[in-house]
Amino acid sequence: MRTKALLILAILASLLGYMEWGQNNTAFVLEAEYQIIKGLFTDITSVIHPLTIIPLIGQLLLMFALFQKSPSKRLIYFGLIAIGILYIILLLVGLIAMRFTTILSTLPFFIILILLIRQLRQKH
Repeated sequence: MRTKALLILAILASLLGYMEWGQNNTAFVLEAEYQIIKGLFTDITSVIHPLTIIPLIGQLLLMFALFQKSPSKRLIYFGLIAIGILYIILLLVGLIAMRFTTILSTLPFFIILILLIRQLRQKH
């Protein structure tokens, strides 16, 4: 049961990333994903990019694992890695540009990631 609660928290935390680029462009990952999903139905070529699709697939994998009777560890790890790619990039950009809002927005995901990995290893 604790694994499923951590999966829910990981999915929610993966939506909280804060991105800043250019002069006045900002968005939360949730807002960006909404635009991506909307773009999939209108202009698919404008949203097909590894940094947009891979984290979205990772969230879908975690959601799929959430609804399994006994969540697959492989599925969870692949989902976390897929989302983690985006969050590592966000963290690095935040550190390089000294954007504390971006850095802080990645912390919930990484904390839950660590807790979830520890939980999966304890079950083994």
